[in-house]
Amino acid sequence: MNVVKPIKSVDDLMKAGLVAPADRVALEEVAARYAVALTPAISKLIDRADPDDPIARQFVPDAAELTIAPEERADPIGDHAHSPVEGIVHRYPDRVLLKAVHVCPVYCRFCFRREMVGPQGLGTLDAAAMQAAFDYIHSDEEIWEVILTGGDPLVLSSRRLGEIMEALAGITHVKIIRFHTRVPVVDPEKIDAALIAALKASGKTVYIALHANHVRELTPEARAACARLVDAGIAMVSQSVLLKGVNDDPDVLAKLMKAFVEIRVKPYYLHHPDLAPGTSHFRVTIEEGQEIVAALRGRISGLCQPAYILDIPGGHGKAVISGSAMRATGDGCYTVTDYRGGEHSYPPAD
Repeated sequence: MNVVKPIKSVDDLMKAGLVAPADRVALEEVAARYAVALTPAISKLIDRADPDDPIARQFVPDAAELTIAPEERADPIGDHAHSPVEGIVHRYPDRVLLKAVHVCPVYCRFCFRREMVGPQGLGTLDAAAMQAAFDYIHSDEEIWEVILTGGDPLVLSSRRLGEIMEALAGITHVKIIRFHTRVPVVDPEKIDAALIAALKASGKTVYIALHANHVRELTPEARAACARLVDAGIAMVSQSVLLKGVNDDPDVLAKLMKAFVEIRVKPYYLHHPDLAPGTSHFRVTIEEGQEIVAALRGRISGLCQPAYILDIPGGHGKAVISGSAMRATGDGCYTVTDYRGGEHSYPPAD
């Protein structure tokens, strides 16, 4: 089916042949709580004949999202605890997140910010809030890197992105600007000359962290979009989430990581799924994840190896969990050591 408009409702999903009429009531309840959107590029990728299609699993709402596990939380990685001003998350000394926008071209069903993004979420920073965010960055000379996330920052217009980059260009202690995005995969045509020009800033090095979880997402159009960015001098790294029913298999992950390297995107992070509400059907166990990542060793080049990490609930930062940072304590519980040496229970005891 040739879908030319974005899908943004259960009715749209039904018209596109992606959900059954019998599921309407439950899915309307899901859509009332968590945003729904698929771009034409993603809708076209979904195999309607495969009930276990890994692309559909990532983007098409499921009644399982109405099941909230006891350990799940609205802010699973503690953004709010480290937000000194609106739009800024300052968890590590030398870098901040700048959440300029809280909307996305697609909404992942496993999103760890699903309570904050979408039309019902936190919206886009207004001019005053954006200026306050820039003022905060300017005031702290230890901030070396600014990471634009949200939401997906590349949904902004080239003009708006250019204004943000111009403001950051004037902050001399900021040297690195990083964008976290799915746009090259889900809306590759948006990566045009105007957008690429807007991502440049004098005296700054720009990185794009591309989120993709299955090799089928790297279509010829997506690969061409990445090539346009890399050819323009923008370095790219990858982010993926280890998801049950999508990529929880060493062969599937190996194909994805090798494809990243082939298109000049360096594998960076493989995230253990966060404890976001209604996402338990996506989570593998820590042991399963460690076994899958261990199976990649020797199977693919060192260039292709991502770091398998856990964002410690409560805002304590990331821990590499394929190594010694995570220690089993029994009954599916662990002690995780953060980057400061602090120890935390996982899942959280509270």
